[in-house]
Amino acid sequence: MTARPLRIAWLGGAPARAESGGVPGVATELLFGLAELGHELDCYLPGTGREVPARLAEHERVRFIWGTSKWRWHGWYNKTRIGVAVTWLLANALSARGMRRALEHEHRARPYDLIYQFSSIEGLVVSARLTRAIPLVVHPETHAAGELRALIAERRLALRYQARYAYAIALVTMGVRTLVQRRRIRRARLLICISRVFRDHLVRDYDFPPERTAVIPNPVRLARFEELHRRVEEPPTVLVLGRVAARKGIEDVVQLAHGLHERGAPVRLRVVGGPGQWSDYTSLLGELPASAEYVGHLTAAQIPDELARTDVLLQASKYEPFGLTVAEALAAGVCIVATSEVGAIEDVDRTVVSEVAPGEVGAMAAAVQEMIERARARPEQLSAAARAEAARLFAPEVVCASISRALEQLMERSESAPGVPVAAD
Repeated sequence: MTARPLRIAWLGGAPARAESGGVPGVATELLFGLAELGHELDCYLPGTGREVPARLAEHERVRFIWGTSKWRWHGWYNKTRIGVAVTWLLANALSARGMRRALEHEHRARPYDLIYQFSSIEGLVVSARLTRAIPLVVHPETHAAGELRALIAERRLALRYQARYAYAIALVTMGVRTLVQRRRIRRARLLICISRVFRDHLVRDYDFPPERTAVIPNPVRLARFEELHRRVEEPPTVLVLGRVAARKGIEDVVQLAHGLHERGAPVRLRVVGGPGQWSDYTSLLGELPASAEYVGHLTAAQIPDELARTDVLLQASKYEPFGLTVAEALAAGVCIVATSEVGAIEDVDRTVVSEVAPGEVGAMAAAVQEMIERARARPEQLSAAARAEAARLFAPEVVCASISRALEQLMERSESAPGVPVAAD
């Protein structure tokens, strides 16, 4: 239990419907972990009430206040990926006023110690007036300026493999969000950054004071991978897991696959994932050689089994604030090859991680082959080392304890020096 239980208004990302991974899984672990430490959390979520994991629904220190948004993934307005992304943003914006009234009403009845805004930076529910009275903590999973930079850098590739109107909508949306985020983020008294590389992007792109940041990685539910029995298959498998979209280095993955194939390297490369909401590079994967395959989208429940037969996970991203697939792979006992832009590898022992520069396909190929040899030479030792690193860095109790300490320190600073200026509406 924490030395100082706090009353927290939670905004932003909703927990998963069931125990799974991804950002909803992160939300579940954070809510449960903070509640277990003694903090009381009221979760303001824009959608109408739905199922959440039983350990949250039944927890005495977690309460859900649902909004009125009737937005649905498979509604008539969501016939395209861009439609899903745009209508989701609009639905959240429309529901923000009602959620703001509910939050302010609850605060008057029983004051909150702080507001915790998870996943999103925009924070339309919170007014500048309220953040003058209550410290605001922002815990983003990505930022629009980084997404926009990737879209612009890959414009030729994007226009080659997707419709021009979709690219234009994505560009405009991310441009507007960048302007909004740059203004709204300044209200935060504390910015929890999921990696140092992401912290550096946020400080540079949004001119945010570095002294008001804390670097704490995402948690991973290690129990999803505890009963996993790893299988050695031939040829060795390199897995690329995640969205097939801008900034993920998909063009480098295709080039790498061709290089390995032409050299006759005994490696099977598998790409698993679907398109992103803002971009779709799946057509590019039609150019993979015979020694590689595109599997498509898998459910969260299927991911552990996929990792069980993987030798190396490759994360070729050119912008990646964290990379949950990396943390999950380590929890499954899988070694990693990733670029220096992947936040999740920052503090991982280099015995189980090989770091390369973004876009350096030759170095990537060499690292993949060297890591396969290392993993095959000492399979049990490397697998145990990977799992140990995941437990050391990403175990929910470790992450939540770090967040709790940061929140308590914020409260101490706020009480000793109240009234940090924030941007006006």
